[in-house]
Amino acid sequence: MSAPADETAGPLGVAVAQFAPRGDKAANLETIRGLVETAVGRGATLVVLPEYSMHFVTPLGSETIGAAEEVDGEFVTALGALAVQYGIHLVAGIIEKADGPRVHNTLVALSPAGEVVARYRKLHLYDAYGVQESQWMQHGTIAHPQTFTVAGFTVGLQTCYDIRFPEVTRWLVDAGVDLVLVPAEWVPGPTKERHWSALLEVRAIENTVFVAAADHTAPGGVGLSRILDPTGVTVAGLGAEAGVAVAFLTPSRLADVRRVNPALALRRFGVVPR
Repeated sequence: MSAPADETAGPLGVAVAQFAPRGDKAANLETIRGLVETAVGRGATLVVLPEYSMHFVTPLGSETIGAAEEVDGEFVTALGALAVQYGIHLVAGIIEKADGPRVHNTLVALSPAGEVVARYRKLHLYDAYGVQESQWMQHGTIAHPQTFTVAGFTVGLQTCYDIRFPEVTRWLVDAGVDLVLVPAEWVPGPTKERHWSALLEVRAIENTVFVAAADHTAPGGVGLSRILDPTGVTVAGLGAEAGVAVAFLTPSRLADVRRVNPALALRRFGVVPR
């Protein structure tokens, strides 16, 4: 069960920033810089960027493998410098080197000191809808989630296709998470926009948590990045174009929802890895 939120903390300015990453790391960094500047100007101190923010080409292939870096490589170092410059927590998707021929689809969270405070390697690879992400990516290992704390919230990470598996969000909640970040590259297709919206809403509702999801814009994603409260209501969101949405979250709101709807306290089943 999730730990009680600190009702005296907050508000926390959270931004979701969406754009279309390319196969040019320098260009992606410049775009990220502009989005971060906009987010900070609107009061955000936690900025969430999409999956594959570092580098993205379609279809995935040898160029993707060649773009991989260590977590302490140039791209994450540059993200850390941005976090320091703007005094924020910054979360983004990278391609991380791994042992063997494949790489990791990884999320990193940087602190205002520029340090990596959490890392998440995607657990559920996107082997669906005609795509075979596992051909190029290596699954992450199931372990206790890496989380970080900001403004009274315990923050956890998951990636894109993971949102289709309710156990992932519940696994985070069991680790004390009350704000779930979902960087994504949600591939467009028939009914996919509806799936994206519905799944984010359900994960917020069934876990009584805040959810902040940042997607690619076209052609790689559907956009529709959003921030949802613990009742599943979207409190800030975007359409199809690149941009930033900001919401101000309070632990007291979380606590109020959980007093009315104590679903986590009443649950009778746990999550078991397989």
